[in-house]
Amino acid sequence: MSNTSKPPFLSVIIPCYNEQKNLENGALDQVYDYLRTQPYDWEIIVANDGSTDQSSALIHEWLQGKTNVALYDLPHGGKPAAIWGGLQHAQGEWVLFTDMDQSTPIHELEKLLPLAELGAEVVIGSRGMSREGFSILRKLGSTVFRALRGAFLLREIQDTQCGFKLFRRDVVTRLFPRLEFFNRIGEPSTGWKVTAYDVELLHLCQKAGYTIREVTVEWRNSDLSDTKGHNGELRRYIRESIDMARQVLRVTRNQLRGLYDDI
Repeated sequence: MSNTSKPPFLSVIIPCYNEQKNLENGALDQVYDYLRTQPYDWEIIVANDGSTDQSSALIHEWLQGKTNVALYDLPHGGKPAAIWGGLQHAQGEWVLFTDMDQSTPIHELEKLLPLAELGAEVVIGSRGMSREGFSILRKLGSTVFRALRGAFLLREIQDTQCGFKLFRRDVVTRLFPRLEFFNRIGEPSTGWKVTAYDVELLHLCQKAGYTIREVTVEWRNSDLSDTKGHNGELRRYIRESIDMARQVLRVTRNQLRGLYDDI
């Protein structure tokens, strides 16, 4: 980013919860090295969601000598809370959400930006059907979830759950606080749950009349983290499937109750 008072073109928000191994594997280097070759102004915002491993220390060390990067250490609240914590500091005209593990590599942004230039306020990555590195159980689960979600919401979108999403900043900062995640009481967050907050956010964008475009991006499971509280593939799959189904039904219920009518 140039040394002017002009806001950057792009803010990249990376939520972080116990990402020590991904950090040691150079995940942030991938993002930084790519962005500093781009012709536009940018910033990287890492939102640390109360990590209990060495993530924060590693990021603080990585920050030394770098410009246009910031770390915000937040109390543990879950992925949506971490993203919102980062969003409140973002200055870019556009905001990209991307996961620390870089399962979708940062250079795939080149597939999203042309659709934004054509007028879409929201451009989302889709992992397609192959999903390299996904277990058979995960592939089955994603197919079932897509069918369930599509029966109620966002039928025209293939993949709501890919962590690689581009938003016009004024759009996402207006709608993100409306997520039910921030309005539930008595449900403390533990660990790093896979959630369906993406479904509600995209539903809100659609409800507000914004154009959503979807494009297939490269994706392979690159997550090396083993400290996110995941105890067993089957147990994790069952828990996440139940949680995500409940959240889809909550959004559907909220829609029927008219809770989004003022969007």
